Order: sequence, then structure tokens, then C-alpha cells
Amino acid sequence: MSEIINTINPMSKWPLASQFGFNLDIFDTNLINLGVVIGTLLYFGNEVITNLLSKRKDMILSSIKDAEERYQDAIEKLKQAKIDLEKAKFKANEIRIQASTQMEIEKNELIDAASRDSKHLEESKNLAIHLEEQRILEEMRREVSRLALQKTLIILNNRLTSQLQVEMIDYNIDLFFNTFQVPINLQYNQFN
Repeated sequence: MSEIINTINPMSKWPLASQFGFNLDIFDTNLINLGVVIGTLLYFGNEVITNLLSKRKDMILSSIKDAEERYQDAIEKLKQAKIDLEKAKFKANEIRIQASTQMEIEKNELIDAASRDSKHLEESKNLAIHLEEQRILEEMRREVSRLALQKTLIILNNRLTSQLQVEMIDYNIDLFFNTFQVPINLQYNQFN
């Protein structure tokens, strides 16, 4: 058993005075060196390390505070953006409703204007047709009158004799005097 202990801890064989000197055992040396370095650092560098840690702590706290402020600003901006979005949606809906209403009004106005124009064109067309009918009827009357007069003249020229002319003249003279009731003695005096 002592061999196992000597194998595990070779220092147990050495006397105390022999422990002072160079220790070539890496495990023992590192632990002692680390202890010496850490002890020296703690003794001489305590203030420097404290200052460094304090500055680092202040910087971290400042960064956290800035991050929290930016987070709060972002939350406020997000709230404002949501409010603005709702306003924009409401305004867009309002514009859509107004546009739809305006489009309906303009459509109705266009339909009414087209209806009025159609009625006006229909009336103009009917008036033009009526005027054309009147002009054609008048032209037909003139043509019928001209043809009737021409036929009558032809018939009169063929049938009119001097005796018939004298009778017609006498008849018209009698008709004239009877119509205006001229006294008979005036009738002969004027013509004699």
C-alpha cells in the first residue's frame, strides 16, 4: 500500500528541506505558479481589476440602459405606427367610399346627360322629319296646283270660244257689282 501512495504522491518520500528548490513536476508547478500569480494579482492588481471591472460594469449598465431606452422608443414608434396605420386604413376606406359614391354620382349624371341628349336628338330628328314632310307636302301642293292650272289652261284654251269669253266677263262683272252693291245708274255712268 505504501508503494501505491509513493507512486501517487512521490513527495511523501522526500524530507521537508528537500522540497525547496526546482520542482520539475508540471502538475505541481502549475498549481503553485497559478496560485502565486493569482495571489500577486489580487494583492497588487486588486485596485486595477476593481477599476476595470467597475468600468466594465458601468459600460454594460449603460449599454443595457441605452438598449432599454431604444426598446421603449421602438415600442412607442410601433404604437404610433399602428395608430398611423389605423388612420391610414380609415382614410383609405373613406377615400374608397367617397370615390365609389362620386363614381356613382358621375355615372348617374352621365346617364341623365345621355338620356337628355338622346331625347333632344330624338326631338330634333322628329322636328326635322316633320319639317321635311311639310316641305314635301308644300312642294306637292304647288306641283299639283301647277299641274291642275296647266291642265285647266289647256282645257280652257281648247274649249274657250269668243262667245264663252264674253259670257264669262259679263258674269264676273255682274258678280262684282252685286257683291259691292253699286247702284245701277253708277254702273253705267262709270263705264259710259
